[in-house]
Amino acid sequence: MTDNLYTLGIDVGGSYIKAFLMNCSNEPLVIDKRIEKIRKRNPVSVAEEMINLLLEKNRLTHDDIAYLASTGEGEMVKRKTGHFYSMTTHARGGIFFNPGVKTVVDMGALFVRAIKVNNFGKVLDYKMTGQCASGSGQFIENITRYLGLAVEEVGEISLQATAPETPSGICAVLAETDVINMVSRGISTPNIVKGIHLSIANKVVRLLSSLKAESPIVLTGGMAMNKGMVQAVDELSKESKLNYLLTSHPDSIYAGAAGAALWGAYRHKLLKKKDEKIITT
Repeated sequence: MTDNLYTLGIDVGGSYIKAFLMNCSNEPLVIDKRIEKIRKRNPVSVAEEMINLLLEKNRLTHDDIAYLASTGEGEMVKRKTGHFYSMTTHARGGIFFNPGVKTVVDMGALFVRAIKVNNFGKVLDYKMTGQCASGSGQFIENITRYLGLAVEEVGEISLQATAPETPSGICAVLAETDVINMVSRGISTPNIVKGIHLSIANKVVRLLSSLKAESPIVLTGGMAMNKGMVQAVDELSKESKLNYLLTSHPDSIYAGAAGAALWGAYRHKLLKKKDEKIITT
């Protein structure tokens, strides 16, 4: 066993699994990270393989990990020490990547969640969308597949829009039908993609307004890596006179996994203090 306090957070999401390895013996230090798209594979096997690859790459074993923390679909992670609710992990991860933010927006594959936080990343209040696919990252994936695009392309393509056309935001089925009609009418791909981003951004801005969110605001999750999505939220924020100060981070997609690793370290230290107190009394 090493004297270092290694923790590993693993976030099993709807489309991707993210793993984040840290050394939390003093100030939290990022050691390594890994992301895998689930596709049609068994998430249990993908998660286990990712953990083993991270450990092997960094010459560690399971015994070296003080706390293996899961979040998201935690039952998919074998040999975990404990599980943390994804709202708390995204809140903590958002603060870790962007110290000083007051609101974290988790933009995931299945829903969007706006979270007020304190300086430590504790959840103070939150609002979230219903699990309607038309307001989610999964909807963007479905539409980009129909348009023959890679998910990684849509951000840049969205920035090229000149006259975006917004699909129906009522439900995914109607929105997808709208997109099909747009294609048949010859609407350009950038204008379709930007319209989709604006439709989702409208839900995000309404959510932030309902929460009475405070700036700065950090976007986390997969959609936070999408430049077009971030731009759309910023545009609608200004149009609605809310003028939120928005930020993101290159590792925003890892916020849940990073937060799990950090909360794992915190819980480990608490349990260690409790055990030491029992021994000395």
